[in-house]
Amino acid sequence: MRRLIRSALFVPASKPRAIEKAAHVGADLLILDLEDAVGPDEKDEARARVAEALDSWSASGAIRAVRVNGPDAAWNAADMREAARADAIVLPKVNQVGDLHAARSALSAHGTSIPIWAMVETPLGVMNLNGIASATGTGLAGLIAGTNDLAKDLRCTAEHGRLALVPHLAAIVCAARARGLYALDGVYNQFRDPKGFRAEAEQGRTLGFDGKTLIHPGQVDLAHLYFGPTSAELERAARIVAAFADPENAGKGVISLDGDMVERLHLDAARALLSAAGDNDA
Repeated sequence: MRRLIRSALFVPASKPRAIEKAAHVGADLLILDLEDAVGPDEKDEARARVAEALDSWSASGAIRAVRVNGPDAAWNAADMREAARADAIVLPKVNQVGDLHAARSALSAHGTSIPIWAMVETPLGVMNLNGIASATGTGLAGLIAGTNDLAKDLRCTAEHGRLALVPHLAAIVCAARARGLYALDGVYNQFRDPKGFRAEAEQGRTLGFDGKTLIHPGQVDLAHLYFGPTSAELERAARIVAAFADPENAGKGVISLDGDMVERLHLDAARALLSAAGDNDA
């Protein structure tokens, strides 16, 4: 069953209070961050908190992930050892398929087959999206847009509705959909600006993202609001399923419903939506 992942909250591993609070905010995916949110002098201490943090999230209902430091970072090997305890890892700055294979090899050496989420946040990563998304044997679960780093490397801005980033965001979604992967939008930095968050979240959903990465607990409910199915969408899905279940429509490939022509591909989508929403209590 494909569950909804509307919200993915980054939680600094160097902040015990933030770790404690994250257990109760209802995020679909909790990401204990050992990378950007942790300074060089805090790395070892933050890594030592991984096991305790993951245990504290065990009853949260969320997928518990760890964002390790990048493939070329000095801390990566030690991070991978501790991250093997999680439900998944988030691998930053994935530039090529070899980065995924190296991570898979390291995790296998620690006796785990947990999935990998790849962050696409460099121009090279965007250029190599097809190979990254189609990598076999890596346990890749999804792609995450790293919009802050991508904008920095492209020397563009996120202004004007992220105009400069939209082609690259769409490419990430397309690559994910082609391989049956999740696609998560980048973070919105102004966590005290719900109006701005709404605009960016609605844009992300329009582009096809499943959900959004977050930097503040206060953004979780907003992500669920804008990425979760609406009551109207759930009602419509239920009507589609009921219509195809009607004996009069047995064996039909296309039916008329509320003035629309509805095909069996819409039935498949409706069933998936209802199943996922039930799994997440949406």
